[in-house]
Amino acid sequence: MEKNQGTYCRSWSSSLGRDMEYKIYGTKGRPVIVFPSQDGRFYDYENFGMVDALSRWIDAGRMRLICVDSIDRETWSDMGGDISRRIELHERWYHYIIDELMPLVTGKDESVIVTGCSMGGYHAANFFFRRPDLFDTLISLSGLYNADYFFGPNYNNELVYANSPLDFLPNMSDNHPYLDIYRSKQLIFCVGQGQWEDDLLASTRRLEAVLNAKHVPAWFDYWGHDVSHDWMWWRKQIVYFMEKVLG
Repeated sequence: MEKNQGTYCRSWSSSLGRDMEYKIYGTKGRPVIVFPSQDGRFYDYENFGMVDALSRWIDAGRMRLICVDSIDRETWSDMGGDISRRIELHERWYHYIIDELMPLVTGKDESVIVTGCSMGGYHAANFFFRRPDLFDTLISLSGLYNADYFFGPNYNNELVYANSPLDFLPNMSDNHPYLDIYRSKQLIFCVGQGQWEDDLLASTRRLEAVLNAKHVPAWFDYWGHDVSHDWMWWRKQIVYFMEKVLG
C-alpha cells in the first residue's frame, strides 16, 4: 500500500500576522485535528509514524487528519520570556485555530475529533474544554493540564488561568452550561507509568479527580510501568483508542 504523503497547505493568519502551515491526510471521513508535541511541527505526526498507524481509517475514507502547526517555542517553552507577551501570543494562535483554520478544514455539522501527544495532548484538552461545542471526541495522550509547569506557580494572569484546565475546571459553577456539554461528549485520557511520564501521570490523576467531582464521565487509561513518554507507545495508543471510537 502506498504511503499517505498528505496534502501540504499554507495560509495567511490574520490573528498571527504570518503564514501558517498544516497538512491534511485523507479526503473523507471524520475530521481529526492533531496538535504536535512540544515545540513540534505539523509534519511530526507523519515523520513519527502516526499517520501510517492510522492508515486503515484514512484509506477507508473514515477519517481525515488535519495536522496543525504550533508556535510553542515562542509561548509555552519560552520560560524566561515575559509572561504577558507569551500568553497573548498563544491566545492569538488559539484564535487562529478556532476562528481561521477550523472553518477552512471542517464542515459546520461534522463531528470533530481532537488529539495530540505530550504538549499536543495538553493543547487538545485545552481546546476541547474551552470550546466543547466544536469538538465531539477528545483523545489526549500523555498530556499535562496545569499551566504553572510552564509559567511558574505564582503567575497572576487571567489568560494563563483561562488556558489551564486544572485551574479553571475546578472553579466552574455547577450550573455552568459547558458541564452538560462535556457530559455529552467522549473524553479519553491516557498516560503511561514508565520513564519520563511522572509529571504527566500526576497531572492526569489530578484531572481525573476534578472531572469526577464535576460528574463528567471520562475514560482515564493508565498504561503499565514499562510504558514511556515516547512515540513507540503513542502509535500503539492512538490505534487502540481509534478502534474504540471508529471501530
